[in-house]
Amino acid sequence: MKVLKFSFFLVFLSITASFDSLYAQTSYIRVNQCGYLTADQKIATAFSKKKLKGRFFVINKSGEEVFKGNIEKAEPLLWGQYYHYYLDFSELKEDGNYSLQLTDDTRSTEFNIGPEAFKGYTEDILVFMRQQRCGYNPFFDIVCHQHDGRIFYGHKPDSTYVDTSGGWHDAGDQLKYLITGSFATAFMILSYELEPDKFADTHDDLGRAFPNGIPDILDEAKWGLDWIHNLHPEPDVLIHQIADDRDHTGWELPDKDKSDFGWGPNSYRVAYVADGKPQGLNKYMSESTGLANIAGRSAAAMALGYKTWLKIDSAYAFKCLKAAVELYRMGKKQEGYQQGNSYGAPYRYNEDTWTDDMEWAAAELYSILKEKNYLDDAIRYARLTGTHSWMDMDSAAHYQKYPFINIGHYALHKVADEAVKKEVAEYYRSGIEKNIIRAGKTPFKVGVPFIWCSNNLVTALASQIILYEKMTGDLSYHGFLLLQRDWLFGNNPWGTSMFMNIPRDGEYPQDVHTSTWAMTGVEVPGGLIDGPVYYSIFKNLTGLELLQKDEFAEFQNEIVVYHDDIGDYSTNEPTMDGTAGAVLIMAYFGTPVQKK
Repeated sequence: MKVLKFSFFLVFLSITASFDSLYAQTSYIRVNQCGYLTADQKIATAFSKKKLKGRFFVINKSGEEVFKGNIEKAEPLLWGQYYHYYLDFSELKEDGNYSLQLTDDTRSTEFNIGPEAFKGYTEDILVFMRQQRCGYNPFFDIVCHQHDGRIFYGHKPDSTYVDTSGGWHDAGDQLKYLITGSFATAFMILSYELEPDKFADTHDDLGRAFPNGIPDILDEAKWGLDWIHNLHPEPDVLIHQIADDRDHTGWELPDKDKSDFGWGPNSYRVAYVADGKPQGLNKYMSESTGLANIAGRSAAAMALGYKTWLKIDSAYAFKCLKAAVELYRMGKKQEGYQQGNSYGAPYRYNEDTWTDDMEWAAAELYSILKEKNYLDDAIRYARLTGTHSWMDMDSAAHYQKYPFINIGHYALHKVADEAVKKEVAEYYRSGIEKNIIRAGKTPFKVGVPFIWCSNNLVTALASQIILYEKMTGDLSYHGFLLLQRDWLFGNNPWGTSMFMNIPRDGEYPQDVHTSTWAMTGVEVPGGLIDGPVYYSIFKNLTGLELLQKDEFAEFQNEIVVYHDDIGDYSTNEPTMDGTAGAVLIMAYFGTPVQKK
């Protein structure tokens, strides 16, 4: 009996020691959980409550040491409660699966080095996009919002029905915005144009698992083009938003929407027509001054659609070209920006830029029609825009400088003379340099301000560097690009990917702010969450409540926070346009698809 009691005592001590050891952990290693391409710069981050020195080791799957390097101090040394250090193993170029280890036995998660480290992630992005579809939704195999919508501020009496079906639900809610939908559509087509061999054909145009001879990225983009056509029913009419924050009635699947816009639950929804003036049906009014942002961006999407579908369906291509010309004309007639509309909450899409969108549209139209007035317009709009973007700012209102990347400069670079090419390339370079300066203030070298949707800014910065490299051949910023990429996949304080289910066996957002997760418990691959925010923003948001114990409490600080918690709509809500905006990164680092 005494022996038995003594055995239990030993077991108790063992368990207690294990808990104490876990609780007492003072050092951590963060890596890109997906891995690194063979020739990549490979820099991980270690942080600790105590100062570190000496060497780190790379261990292969068999437990053998294959590389060792010096632990390098990071500046600033402290971020939150930790000292930070860099672990540079760029010289390791042998493909395989590895982990990093410190002398105190702190070990990283396993990662891959090799050409297929990012294989298949373009397809994951599209899984999430299909789940966001409005109308026929192939993820749920249902048809939702069949009564969209009844117009206000429009060319016909208020409450007149106009077919505005299609498009994508914006985020964890079920609103639809042309502000974001136009960008998502155009950027997906552009990404295909830049990396055509990186996209598979496994689904048809309705998103069902049947190949149809067209890359899935284009099927998804056409879903957006079709919706923009519906929002542009007449040559001088453009509808910019379906529903408003009356949508926020709790968790619900899209075909059982309880929101009531005056015609009963799950019925007609308001459709706002762009008129270039402040709008709002309740206490909150937008600050709109025109409609050139959404008209220009939609025109660019249509022009890209024409060039791509000319090889697929010429009749559809010319329909897109006609719409592009009409939409561009609308933008020139009412220069300025149309913002999103709110109803009962103070939050809306505060876009206040538009010259970049008109530059993009004008450059794309010039590439098709070769009419000099479009080129002249593009150059004029480019110079009006210059370097103006969120990259000039340490803080900004929600979606104030949208889109978060100016594609107009890239589009103009393709058609301009050498002097203008240098001019717009310099605009890009200037923005990148500003982010490098900002990145120097963080040990993880991420260059963006941590405002709402900071991950969208990271993908935009990374995409701008990719486009700059394609424009100029200058690879000076490639290492900085990789640091932004690595932040998104786990080289961050929380050690988490910012994409749902990527990588499958890693740490990724699970308890996301979506009805799909709340009501079905199904994890949807590919969605990019909003991402970390300044603590000063987080603590002042209304209606935000964490619903579980914070698994990352050890890594939060008074600078930035992130919570994998369904209650945190500020950091853990996946967005449609943010996900679409990550397509180029996934394709750029991805693996060419094997043709059958």
